Amino acid sequence: MKSNLEESEAGSRRMKIAFLADIHSNIHALTAVLENIAQQDVDLVACLGDLVGYGAFPNQVIDTIRQRNILTVMGNYDDSVGNDRLVCGCAFKDDRAAELGLRSLLWTKTNTSKHNKRWLANLPWTIVLEYTNWKVRMVHGSPSSLNEYLFADTPVLNQVAANLAEDILVCGHTHLPYFRAVSEKWVLNAGSVGKPKHGRPTASYVILDLDDRVPRAEIVEVNYDYASAANEIVKAGLPAEFAEIIRTGKV
Repeated sequence: MKSNLEESEAGSRRMKIAFLADIHSNIHALTAVLENIAQQDVDLVACLGDLVGYGAFPNQVIDTIRQRNILTVMGNYDDSVGNDRLVCGCAFKDDRAAELGLRSLLWTKTNTSKHNKRWLANLPWTIVLEYTNWKVRMVHGSPSSLNEYLFADTPVLNQVAANLAEDILVCGHTHLPYFRAVSEKWVLNAGSVGKPKHGRPTASYVILDLDDRVPRAEIVEVNYDYASAANEIVKAGLPAEFAEIIRTGKV
């Protein structure tokens, strides 16, 4: 899928895009992030997937993204819930983590409306944004897989960048934000709005700033009522471990 981003009437060649990723049913974090973005003078808001899973508000998150017409690609969790798959496509470090992941998936499938499941199932895997002399590819995991983890230090990142037809790759899935120049391209990870792994109970997103020269990115952390989000997870009957991640920003 392609989306052309036109220059403004004033002839400005600058474009600012706010990228969200990995909201994971955390409506408290999403609301705070969208309020913060409203103060940033961005031209576009786009989402890199994983709207659902782990948190207590899958329908509220989906409804918010839909109502605002936020450009969105499919995440592995969106695929699993929307297409009723047996696994979520996550990488689990041990049997306990796998058990928790299954409980999350089953709960989310039960508590997501049929209407919203159909919407998740029809999300595109990738979107290419074209603006003046920049092309930006949006994915959740990597250009070849919804659930490939592209960490900042992963050895495969050089090969991914070398094979990239566009100038900039924007991804999520790792829940750890970064912006790197790689093999004469750029790779941006938007971190996580709703299930951070950066060691702080804050939501994160990234603003990509494009002009005629070198792209720039700002990683933005947003404070929100994480205590209420964690309490709602427990009240919903989801594992207490999920609430602890929200409280600490650590897995």
